Amino acid sequence: MTSLLKKAFDKASRLPADTQDELARQLLGDLESEQMWASAFDSSTDKLGKLAKEALKEYKAGKTKPMGFDDL
Repeated sequence: MTSLLKKAFDKASRLPADTQDELARQLLGDLESEQMWASAFDSSTDKLGKLAKEALKEYKAGKTKPMGFDDL
């Protein structure tokens, strides 16, 4: 555990029980969400790589054109 996390937990341990529980629920939710996004990203890297190669191939073949946000 890092010293900063320990400091946060030490401060949180002095809060009322219901506040500690709410803080714990928020932290657990954030951790679960972070794990979900990390897993989703890990499983999509092959797909993203294929799409990038396809886009580069189309660019080199002259099948693309420069566009700005106003052109969308």
